[in-house]
Amino acid sequence: MHSPLAVVHPEAQIGQNVTVEPFAFIEKDVVIGDDCHIYPHAVILEGSRIGKGCKIFPGAVISGIPQDLKFAGEKTTAEIGDHTTVRECVTVNRGTASKGKTVVGSNCLLMAYSHIAHDCELKNNIIIGNASQIAGEVEIDDFAILSGSVLVHQFTRISQHVMIQGGSRVGKDIPPYTLIGRDPIAYCGINIVGLRRRGFTNQQVFLIQDIYRTLYTRGLNNTDALLAIETEYEPSKERDLILNFIKSSKRGIVRGSIDE
Repeated sequence: MHSPLAVVHPEAQIGQNVTVEPFAFIEKDVVIGDDCHIYPHAVILEGSRIGKGCKIFPGAVISGIPQDLKFAGEKTTAEIGDHTTVRECVTVNRGTASKGKTVVGSNCLLMAYSHIAHDCELKNNIIIGNASQIAGEVEIDDFAILSGSVLVHQFTRISQHVMIQGGSRVGKDIPPYTLIGRDPIAYCGINIVGLRRRGFTNQQVFLIQDIYRTLYTRGLNNTDALLAIETEYEPSKERDLILNFIKSSKRGIVRGSIDE
């Protein structure tokens, strides 16, 4: 399954049923799980940890040295979960001393020319659109979708079940279940289509919608809005996720739409 035209370091740990096509390059201190497909001209550098069933397309570079001037050559990793697809010319840099690793979860799709910088943590079932650029130490939670050419500022947090419009510049934290767009970016509603596709009930959708009306349309500041949400709505997974995310935000959350 390994082409003789590929360069594979003898110390690299390659799982069962892995296809390595011609002109792929795999360094030492690399672990690749079973059933992966490494396409021509993919570059898998030292510190790569790739799960099972992944596809790494031509021109992708995994575990490149961080683009961070503080990096001093420390031993770090870039970790990719199971069944994740990394398309053409994607770059996933390894971590720095800050966190020690960059993580992309399972069942993710990183589309062509996207960039995941040092110490990012992407969880599972995430889609990163073509040419989107994710700066260092960004956190992205499950089922988030970033459309093409989205720019994400360092240290930003993007929560679960979020949909972000293509071309957006994200410099504030994005709370769960939201639909984000416009320029400058703003809350544009909740991600109803995504929630229904993932099995959320009408009751859950209506609750989420109502909570965000309280947050964004009642004319309350964030402190008063959070107090209203906490006192007016019974505890639930959805309510608590929204509350805890906003309370823990260090950058502040995205503003409401000026049309509301």
